[in-house]
Amino acid sequence: MSNSGYTAGVDIGGTKIAVGVLSPEGELVAQTRKKTPVRDSEAVLAVITDLVGELAEDWDIEAVGIGTAGLVDEGRSRVILAPNLGWVDEPLRQMVERSTGLPAIVENDANVAAWGEYKFGAGVGQDDLIMITVGTGIGGGIILGGQLQRGANGVAAEFGHLRLVPDGRLCGCGRHGCWEQYASGNALVRLARGLASDRRGDAQVLMSFGDGTPEGVQGPHITEAARRGDPVAMEAFEVLGGWLARGMVEVATLLDPAGFVIGGGVVDAGDLLLVPARREYASQLVARSERRATDISPAKLGNLAGMYGAAELARDHGPAPETVPPASTRTPKAKSGKKSSGAKRAKKSTGSR
Repeated sequence: MSNSGYTAGVDIGGTKIAVGVLSPEGELVAQTRKKTPVRDSEAVLAVITDLVGELAEDWDIEAVGIGTAGLVDEGRSRVILAPNLGWVDEPLRQMVERSTGLPAIVENDANVAAWGEYKFGAGVGQDDLIMITVGTGIGGGIILGGQLQRGANGVAAEFGHLRLVPDGRLCGCGRHGCWEQYASGNALVRLARGLASDRRGDAQVLMSFGDGTPEGVQGPHITEAARRGDPVAMEAFEVLGGWLARGMVEVATLLDPAGFVIGGGVVDAGDLLLVPARREYASQLVARSERRATDISPAKLGNLAGMYGAAELARDHGPAPETVPPASTRTPKAKSGKKSSGAKRAKKSTGSR
C-alpha cells in the first residue's frame, strides 16, 4: 500500500484500549478509548472491533496497526506471550482482520512507541535511535538505518532483562540482576521506601503524601516530593538515573546510537531523572572523548506514541485479508478523508454490541 490513506493505530494497555486515526500527513485526526477487559482475548477483540468501527463511520480507514505488551512473532501476526493479558500464542492479527475486514499488523507496544517517536516525536531526524521505556518495568525499541529492528524471532529490544548485576535481585523473568530491577518505576518505589525507612527525619515531605509511613510511598509521591526539595526523594532519582545510564552505556557499546529517547511514566519527572542519567552516561561511556555526544531526550508524544507508531506501521501491512470486501462494495473516500454524513459506513456486526 502507498503512503496515502488513513490508518488506525490501536494501543492495548493494561487499563485501556485506545484507537486513533492517522492521516497521510501524520496528524492524529480522531481518537477514542475504552477500558481493557481483564484477561479475555475475545472481549479485547470485541472492544477493538467496536472502536475501529466507530471511527470508520467517519474516516475511510485502510489498515489497522495494533501495539500490545508481550512478545510478538516475526510475522507481526501472533502474540506469543502476554502475561499481563493472559495470552499465549494468540492469533491476534487474524482475529482483527476477520472482525473488521481490514488489513492488520501486530507489534510490541514499545516498538510501536519507538516508531512513533522516530517518525513524529523526539527522534525525528535520527536514523540510529534507541527508545527506552521506563515504567513498571523497562522496554524499548531499536531503530538503525531508519528501520525498526525486531530480530530473527521478532522479540528484540527486551532491554529490561539485560543482566547488569551478576547474582543480583531476582527478576520476574526468573533470572537475577536484570536492568529493570534497578532502573524501573518499581525500582524507584522500592528505593525510596528503603531510604525513607532509614532516614525518616529527611523524608517528611515524601511521607506526607501517603499514609505517613515508608510503605505508603508511591511513584507520584516521589516525583512531587523531589520537586519540593525532599532530600530522600531527590536521592532516589539520583540513584535511579545512575542505573538507567549504566544500562544505556551497555546498549550504546553494542549499537552506537545517535540518540536515546526516554519514555514511560517515570520520565514525567523530567530533569530529576535525566540530569543524573546524562551525567553518569557521559562518565561511563567507552571511548567517550572520541565519540560525538549522544542525545538523550524525553519522549514528546507521551501516551499517544503507541497510536502514532502502530498506525504508521500499518501502512506497510502486507497482503490484504480475504475478508476485506471487494473494492466495488466499499464506500468511496471523501476528498478530505472524512466521510460526508451521507456516506458514513455502517458499523460491522460483530456480536459485541
